[in-house]
Amino acid sequence: MAACVYASPMEKGWYYLHRCICGAVLLFLIAPILIIVPLSFNSVPFFTYPMAGLSLRWYEEFFFTDRWQGALHNSIFVAVSVTLLSTVLGTLAALGLSRPNFPWRAAVMGVLISPLVVPIVITAVGVYFFYAEVGLLNTYAGLIMAHVTLATPFIVITVTATLMGFDHTLARAAAGLGAPPITVFLKVTLPLILPGMISGSLFAFLTSFDETVVALFVAGPAQRTLPKVLFSGIREEISPTIIAAATVLILFSIAMLTSVELLRRRSERLRGI
Repeated sequence: MAACVYASPMEKGWYYLHRCICGAVLLFLIAPILIIVPLSFNSVPFFTYPMAGLSLRWYEEFFFTDRWQGALHNSIFVAVSVTLLSTVLGTLAALGLSRPNFPWRAAVMGVLISPLVVPIVITAVGVYFFYAEVGLLNTYAGLIMAHVTLATPFIVITVTATLMGFDHTLARAAAGLGAPPITVFLKVTLPLILPGMISGSLFAFLTSFDETVVALFVAGPAQRTLPKVLFSGIREEISPTIIAAATVLILFSIAMLTSVELLRRRSERLRGI
């Protein structure tokens, strides 16, 4: 704010121009969503403007039909399982990487976050051929393990970022006072890294809940997730119910990302940033 108050008129002009350009770019990116979402309230099964009328029939179909509810339950079950497993594995990995004498830290970190770099199609094809050999295709266990591989890097990154500001002398002081390692973790370490764990868990949940490509290769008819049903619906039959389902997912994602931002600010306050 001080920079804006004391800036010259030309600098202030460039500042506001930059903000206007950024706002125009963001509006251009979200305009397709803003145009499509109202069609989920259309009373007729056509994508037309102006709309013939308003109706909630497509949301009723999404929330009260077996096809959509079965897919939603599968997605929630898989995403919750993935979140729990990836949070445990990612937190343990981040705690190990945070040790000052950990060998080959950069190489291990590169391997852990490689699922974020490798194209998802390549990962899906590799998982498909591997599962075909071990018999994990068309199973919940196979889908969950594949999603854990994709979600764990988010936990590792967020918890590692939280541990960068962690004062390890607190843990050493607690251990010096006679506290066992598990008590040191639960009473000292965990409360300070909890915002990072929760933020990473939310990203892990969204990663699994919205994932489509791996599910198309690995999941069978019994493991049809919501993104897979959405993809099949777009390919086979265009229905406003698809837009209603996508709108629900958009609102859910906005709520989750808002929670992540609030947790990030809380973490900064705890670390005194």
